[in-house]
Amino acid sequence: MPLSSMKTDGGSERQEPEESAGDVVSFKVANGVAWVFFNRPDKRNAMSPKVNRRMLEVLDELEFREDVGVLVLGGEGSAWSAGMDLKEYFRETENQGLGAVRKSQREAYSWWRRLRWYQKPTIAMVNGWCFGGGFAPLFACDLAICADEAKFGLSEINWGILPGGGATKVAVDLMSLRDAMYYSLTGEMMDGQTAAKLRLVNESVPLERLEARVVELAGILLKKNPIILKAAKDAVRRVKEMTYDNAEDYLVRAQEAANFHDDTDGRKEGIRQFIDEKSYKPGLAAYDRSKAPAVAEKPKSASAKARAKV
Repeated sequence: MPLSSMKTDGGSERQEPEESAGDVVSFKVANGVAWVFFNRPDKRNAMSPKVNRRMLEVLDELEFREDVGVLVLGGEGSAWSAGMDLKEYFRETENQGLGAVRKSQREAYSWWRRLRWYQKPTIAMVNGWCFGGGFAPLFACDLAICADEAKFGLSEINWGILPGGGATKVAVDLMSLRDAMYYSLTGEMMDGQTAAKLRLVNESVPLERLEARVVELAGILLKKNPIILKAAKDAVRRVKEMTYDNAEDYLVRAQEAANFHDDTDGRKEGIRQFIDEKSYKPGLAAYDRSKAPAVAEKPKSASAKARAKV
């Protein structure tokens, strides 16, 4: 899915990529969405140390840009990502010794972890192959839409290793134990519709509709309060590992923190538009953020004032 062929909601061409076409990670920003692509189509977008280092740089650059509200992760060419580059990530790194191996692992794990806790909501747009190590960034994205024609697989067993780098954890977290065991031991592929059925992705659509569906989903997210989006997506990941009582307490504190950081007082504005204006129904749509008045800066606490003086 070449970047040059992608269009905006209105059908017009988006601007040229801000990075050179020869970069191993390409990206562009249009209509509030950052489109980030694995850009090694000749290698089926396999992740090399260079890709992993560059991806972290790109995520850093985009995370707090005011013109970015959603990040989409896609793959150039016919693949999303075929996993880790066997030559550059494994053989060449292992030939340099344990220190090089650990460094290469840190570089990969760091951007996957960064993506899991990203400031903006993220969508994996899986157009083709997603194998092995590709499960890690797939899981790191908050939402995932794939093409029916996409292919998924834990192929590690076929060349003599277990699905590492978080791939086994992803399989167990997203699929049933039986399904995770089956695909881990057999190395068999599944198509996009099967991946959706097993809950590796949210949904699967024909390839020709993939971008349009992702644009539609991004548009829905862009209408939401960004402070609450961040709090909500973090909460989903956090409470999964908590007891019910701990989750209750965490969610109260998370909402209070979100209220403090939301300079638009979105919670009050949403209630005002529903009760006073009767202009929307929360069960059907989001409140109109453009109507939210500017709120004066909240007074700093004593501890905040003390930190400011340091």
